[in-house]
Amino acid sequence: MMSRLIGELTFKEVSRLRESSILCLPLGSMEQHGPHLPLDTDAVLAEALTRAIVARWGESFDLWQLPVLPIGLSREHVWAPGTLSLSVQTMTVLLRDLCSELVRSLPARNLIIVNGHGGNRGILEALLRELHGDFGLNVCALHTGALMSPLSQSEMPEIHGGKDETSLMLALAPHQVRTDQIAALKTPPSSEAVQSAILDPAVSWPWSSGDPKLADQGVIGDAKAASAEIGKAILERVVEAAGVVLRNLRERSKAPSN
Repeated sequence: MMSRLIGELTFKEVSRLRESSILCLPLGSMEQHGPHLPLDTDAVLAEALTRAIVARWGESFDLWQLPVLPIGLSREHVWAPGTLSLSVQTMTVLLRDLCSELVRSLPARNLIIVNGHGGNRGILEALLRELHGDFGLNVCALHTGALMSPLSQSEMPEIHGGKDETSLMLALAPHQVRTDQIAALKTPPSSEAVQSAILDPAVSWPWSSGDPKLADQGVIGDAKAASAEIGKAILERVVEAAGVVLRNLRERSKAPSN
């Protein structure tokens, strides 16, 4: 079967792509995810989810997977060793330069960014209009964390390293989960503090996952409630939701540009 990974094509095989093809860019981060998940959790999940989306919808929408971008904006986690974060300026230049290169080197003019890290959302929302207007890309960002959250039934919001992310890792990369570390985790002391500092739609704060009012060992959520079964349900949810987004992206490519 023909590979739909751009990196596995030869330069002559790039001719298989068309202007209507859709490029899929996994975007992750390198940051603490508690004592039980690896630093590259968001990159692992973004790449695995993108691969699952391409496997499900690749033929229907002519999808092609780009290599993962493994580092993003993670200043909320820099208190922890191993966390790497780009600056806003560097992230902006990186994404703009990458899109410029995509337009130069590939015929496809449609791009979906599969974002595995909530901290990347703000800059993506700010840049999408530039990527569209300056490079002629029909582009959108799929925020996988927002698609995970509706499955959470715990009182504590699932923000980081909790039930949702841990479940997805148990389903997709179980060998990377330190299950022996989960039992000692505690849920953060105040869901109200989490709602106020992170989820209030009216106010933005420079919150940190190192704040003991918000997190336990960097975790905001209930990792003890995680299971591979929940992870499989999340995977199915994300992949099916992606089909709707891809269909909308394709329709937008046919609409007159504003």
